[in-house]
Amino acid sequence: MNPQITTPTVEFARRFSSTRRGARLARILALGQLDAWGVPHDSEGSDTAALIVAELAANAVLHGRVPGRDFELRLVLGTVLRIEVTDSRADRLPARPEPAGEGEGGRGLLLVEALAKAWGVDGRAPGKTVWAEVDLGATASS
Repeated sequence: MNPQITTPTVEFARRFSSTRRGARLARILALGQLDAWGVPHDSEGSDTAALIVAELAANAVLHGRVPGRDFELRLVLGTVLRIEVTDSRADRLPARPEPAGEGEGGRGLLLVEALAKAWGVDGRAPGKTVWAEVDLGATASS
């Protein structure tokens, strides 16, 4: 019999208003949660997560907003940190970013692509979830 070795995971999920204030609050609460999980403020892992949460939350507010609907931030800490931002607009999917100077938008996703181990988009009804995974190394202790 082969016992499976699993890495414990912890989760944080919260809904925010689809406003700039909601996006800012999502970043602040994400950093507080990471600190509680052992990823200290101003560490490389915390700074990386802050940039990614800020970008994904801002995109949800700017491009994924449906009046009267919130967006959701979900953090899952296991072997990597998975950051998920879900909004209600399935018709506005983010495109792979083009190099700087090549278009009007998408520069924030260049940052996400550079900082994240992986990122992508999953459809859901209604809307979509944009996610990114960050390797925090030995920074976090759950």
